[in-house]
Amino acid sequence: MTVSSYIKEWTDAPVKNVLAGMVGTFALIPEVIAFSYAAGVAPEVGLYASFVISIAIAITGGRPGMISGAAGSVALVAADLVHGHGFQYLLLATLLAGAIQVLFGLFKLQNMMRFVSREVATGFVNALAILIFSAQIPQMVHVSWQTYALIALGLAIVYLLPRITTLIPSPLICIVVLTGISMAYPMPVHVVSDLGPLPTGLPSFTLPHLPLTLETFKIVLPYAFAMAMVGVLESLMTAGVVDEMTDTHSNKRMECTGLGVSNILVGLFGGMAGCGMIGQTVGNLRYGGTGRLSTFTAGAFLLLLLVVLHNFVAQVPVAALVAIMIMVSISTFSWSSLRDLVRHPRLSSTVMIVTVVVVVLTHDLAAGVACGVILSGLFFSFQVMQLLQITSSLNTDGQTRTYHVRGQLFFASTTILTDAIDFQDAAPHVVLDLSAARLWDISAADALEKLVSRLQARGKTVHITHADERAARLLNALGHETLLDDTQPA
Repeated sequence: MTVSSYIKEWTDAPVKNVLAGMVGTFALIPEVIAFSYAAGVAPEVGLYASFVISIAIAITGGRPGMISGAAGSVALVAADLVHGHGFQYLLLATLLAGAIQVLFGLFKLQNMMRFVSREVATGFVNALAILIFSAQIPQMVHVSWQTYALIALGLAIVYLLPRITTLIPSPLICIVVLTGISMAYPMPVHVVSDLGPLPTGLPSFTLPHLPLTLETFKIVLPYAFAMAMVGVLESLMTAGVVDEMTDTHSNKRMECTGLGVSNILVGLFGGMAGCGMIGQTVGNLRYGGTGRLSTFTAGAFLLLLLVVLHNFVAQVPVAALVAIMIMVSISTFSWSSLRDLVRHPRLSSTVMIVTVVVVVLTHDLAAGVACGVILSGLFFSFQVMQLLQITSSLNTDGQTRTYHVRGQLFFASTTILTDAIDFQDAAPHVVLDLSAARLWDISAADALEKLVSRLQARGKTVHITHADERAARLLNALGHETLLDDTQPA
């Protein structure tokens, strides 16, 4: 990225970007508070995190116009750590997650995201929706009837208001209306202030108050790694959505390192790790926020609102947050994937289902994605393996049997080649024609060498013809280059 292009990302359409960022802030507040409550931390933790991330990633990120904050996917990972060990462990996990993300970008490991198939991404999204919804259940049991009434009213506002106007985000109207009702008519419902203190000023520098022992890191590292991977995954998926909507390209490596730097700063200022937020990002783009200034404004304006509207935010009923999170879970779930289960190949549907099941059972989004990626790789190998074809022909004098190998030879398909060879055949000469085949790994080269040795042990002469340069290199690595009669360009 050149200096001029970076400056342009800050200065292009400043008024439009500032206004879009302000709208994005209104959409950010209710969800961040709700995600904070889902993570089991005070609202100020998520709000501070969103403020710091938005400011920092506007400067260091690789995707202009993308809103980042304390997202639900990371909050769900953090919840178990907070409930099991406490808030100080979350601060340390946030710092380590940021460091892992920086390393992820520095070593260009963002390219590994290319191995996340569509089925895995769909499973990730669906599992996230299920976990978000399940996190609301504790707030809907053993509560007053007024809580149910407010949740129902909140859902009605969230879903019906956009049919009338979209000038103001419906979640914000839900917050205002339900808060107004609960303040005008006091009722036995939980409010945001019951969840913890809200910020009234700038965040202060802090460090985790923990003994930096091996035992501490054994507890924190698994969560830190999961938070880092989930954050990178969701941020890069969100960046991809922005790329498609704006017909531009983002710097994925810069986005990874920028997210890591932002999360390190978040940990140093008492927040929890965050990542790209697809809902707020799409809303930002809809109002013209395509530059870095919109992201910066979303964070700066967030803090201003918290200071000015502190008392109002404290009186927001938790029922309003539950209604918003139910809406988020419903809109996050890919409902078309249910139809695709019967339309898509069984292996693809299996990958999606396994991803969802692993995430829901473990509450670990990174584990689900890892299982999905591994399963996708296994299924892909299985399908490619089945493409290998071996045919044979005998010359007119019956002295030479030629095996024509067509397809990909690698660790999974070598047994197909071995099983196709008739070791009892009477022809004294055997030719392995690799003109339509390609060797991919040492396993294939080793299997080829063993096959030749078995044939030679039966007194046959063996010739390998039309192998490409890659096959020659692999056989040479095993010290069997003499098996080749000739080679052809790879």
